[in-house]
Amino acid sequence: MIKYHEARLATIFCLGIVLLLLSNCESSDPTNHLNLEELSIKKIHQAYQNGNYSSEQLVQAYLNRIAKLDSSINSITTINPKALEIAQALDAELQQDGVLRPLHGIPMIVKDNFNTKGLPTTAGSLALKDFIPNEDAYMVDRLVKAGAIIIAKSNMAEWAFSPMHTESSTAGTTKNPYNLLYVPAGSSGGTAASVAANFGVIGLGTDTGNSIRGPSSHCALVGFRSTLGLTSRSGIVPLYLRNDVAGPMCRTVEDATRVLEIIAGYDPLDPMTKYSADKIPPNYTQFLRPDGLNGSRIGVLRTLSEQNVHAQIKRLFEQALADMRAQGAEIIDSVEIHNFAKLRQNQWCGEFRKDIEAYLTTYVKSDDLKSLEDIIRVGSASDFASSRLNSFLTRTGRGNNPEIPCLDPYTDQLRVAFREAIEMKMDSLNLDAIVYPTWNQIPARLDSFSVEYLGDNSQIIAPHTGQPAFTVPMGFSQDNLPAGIQFLGRMYDEPTLIKLTYAYEQATEHRKTPGLN
Repeated sequence: MIKYHEARLATIFCLGIVLLLLSNCESSDPTNHLNLEELSIKKIHQAYQNGNYSSEQLVQAYLNRIAKLDSSINSITTINPKALEIAQALDAELQQDGVLRPLHGIPMIVKDNFNTKGLPTTAGSLALKDFIPNEDAYMVDRLVKAGAIIIAKSNMAEWAFSPMHTESSTAGTTKNPYNLLYVPAGSSGGTAASVAANFGVIGLGTDTGNSIRGPSSHCALVGFRSTLGLTSRSGIVPLYLRNDVAGPMCRTVEDATRVLEIIAGYDPLDPMTKYSADKIPPNYTQFLRPDGLNGSRIGVLRTLSEQNVHAQIKRLFEQALADMRAQGAEIIDSVEIHNFAKLRQNQWCGEFRKDIEAYLTTYVKSDDLKSLEDIIRVGSASDFASSRLNSFLTRTGRGNNPEIPCLDPYTDQLRVAFREAIEMKMDSLNLDAIVYPTWNQIPARLDSFSVEYLGDNSQIIAPHTGQPAFTVPMGFSQDNLPAGIQFLGRMYDEPTLIKLTYAYEQATEHRKTPGLN
């Protein structure tokens, strides 16, 4: 009996030593205790310079987090198998040169409608499920050359059709990380949910009417829809190219600004970007000023903010106005745009067939996939996407007055008139920006999104006028659901919007991480 107890004690002692050694090994590996929540570009670069961890270790930590937590929200479609290899090369470069690129070693999540070399680009569809581009989209290429690492592609509403929810044939439905019973909106809901959940540092989305700003608002993110013409759309699966803008979805204004600084500029493959000539400052980060609201004049567009508004959104919006006043802003209430109700009408043009067929010809180059009919023949697992696809068989041009050409915001007579009315009012009142809630209602529930999709203010102005519009977190309503406030500016006046949104963000600090575990 004594020998038995001695042997048992020896076994327990040895097991304890093994566990202690394992514990020490784990604690010496930064990927096991690296806190990824709310990391920023600046914090990461400081850590690289201080030797706290490497790019390879950071990427591995994010991959571990995705593997552990994404099953609950379903935001990621593809993991980049070369992410660690790319990180290793960037670590070696830093060790050799001692110089950080602007986005050196920054993990990035890319919506699944951006061409990404060697990675599937499906736009959430069965028709493109096997399409792997030979080169990156222009915007992706610039970010990668700046040092960003694509660690994953994110889910999206199929063909970017839905602003309401994020459902694809390739990956299913994405949930809101703040409350899994609710939508993250669409179509960039996968990027929004994944960046909000700290699966990467920066994200890319596209916005035809809502799809950067709507999901960013629902997921407590900063979303920049920049001036139409400031950034390229080449190599991105289009919805309506005349409206499409691609850009950053990030946790902070600073990170979104750093991304914008890289992607702004002329692309010969996107003629719209010719309008940006001589309109881009040497850098955008100079406008990150904590006192940016002081002395500003902010107009309140009650025409939007008072339309069927949820009581809690109204409360948050009024508090946002009070917070801006406290930071030295002068609030010009009840701004009215002359003829607004009429000018906003008849702006949409159903150009999907033309744009998607051009994309298929340019990038996919498949004899079996050249037309809208080919896409429909392949089919869809989404009833919503199927109905939209079939509608484009006969839908084209404007719903009313089809004789009016569907042109870009610089030459389309209806779009120009709408923008001129808004900017003339801004000029007459000397306004720096106009504000309104990004959504007047709280997010819809997953099981009833089609009837609860209400209060989407993003569709109404910026997609048609071409003006920049940024959303930033405004707080939380019931059931831990985020809300956002939107700042609308003049064409190419991103510097002013950066000043205002950064100052508001720094003064209020509404952003918080979701409680996934």
